[in-house]
Amino acid sequence: MLSSAALRKTGSGWEFASEEALEDFVEVHLQSLLGLTVIKRQFTINEQRCDIIAVDENKRLVVLELKNGEDRYVVQQLTRYYDALLEHKPFADCVDYEQPVRLIAIAPKFHRDNFTDRKYHGLLFEFLQFAIVPDGEKLSLQLKDVDAEHIAQVQITYQQTESTDNIPNPPREFRNLLKKFIDDEQQVIWRIRERILRFDTRMQEIICSKSISYGKGKSKLCAQICVDRRAEKYYIRPSLMLWLPLSPWTDNCKKVGRMAIYNQKLNDALSLSKIDEYSYLRHWPVGSRYSASDGQVQTWNLKHYVNEISKQENESHALDFLVNLSLQKWRERL
Repeated sequence: MLSSAALRKTGSGWEFASEEALEDFVEVHLQSLLGLTVIKRQFTINEQRCDIIAVDENKRLVVLELKNGEDRYVVQQLTRYYDALLEHKPFADCVDYEQPVRLIAIAPKFHRDNFTDRKYHGLLFEFLQFAIVPDGEKLSLQLKDVDAEHIAQVQITYQQTESTDNIPNPPREFRNLLKKFIDDEQQVIWRIRERILRFDTRMQEIICSKSISYGKGKSKLCAQICVDRRAEKYYIRPSLMLWLPLSPWTDNCKKVGRMAIYNQKLNDALSLSKIDEYSYLRHWPVGSRYSASDGQVQTWNLKHYVNEISKQENESHALDFLVNLSLQKWRERL
């Protein structure tokens, strides 16, 4: 189940495969866990990127910072988010800025410096400690308020991933490629690289003259990153290629091919970081080298494609879904 949480087994129990996997799960279950409604995830303001922005039932703004491990500086991070949000007051149509802002940190454990920083701070911070606990033959995510001892719990539907903690440092070619793109695009590509390299110990990062590919040898690829060949002079954009099913509207979608993610707004520099109704997938026949006629090229509206395969209307995080799908299909081909 692609919408399930990505977990991995450790010597002492279970953990989320990445911080992004934790965010994915908490976002989906935030209402049942804390009674909060998500407004925006990974919201950037004043060069500060908030994990989750939400509101409670009284329209109070809630800022959540999630950590998949201990972090000494979470109080400082939340303070910067608080300052930027109060300066600009976004989402004013659904937030009552006359009420105090709730600042929530969620982590598996808190460093003693977190408590010291909070003790002498003028703002109020909520520390919620999470754990993945056995629930009969199943698993549950448990959130415990470290002050009030209140506990919230929700069952986890999960898929197990390989334990691959030692992700290699990005090669020089990757860093040079990344410099060509705007900040939002860089963040998306960093996250995709981490997700791919954590997925399986057999995954390789393959350096070519003008691209970075991921897979097992050049014949078993799942993703490729390069510069968009159609990019206009003032808009240098990344082109993400994923090996995805070519028959999304049939039960048998085993045949895969390389597809590029594009946006029909050619003057829109936010191609990967802003998947919208203009985004689409395109597949060229093998050996065409992008010179095939329009009749030979297969094109799908990206969101329609995702909804057909996921069997969910308006599947959130369409790009994450596609990356997960390409990884799953890659493993099936090994």
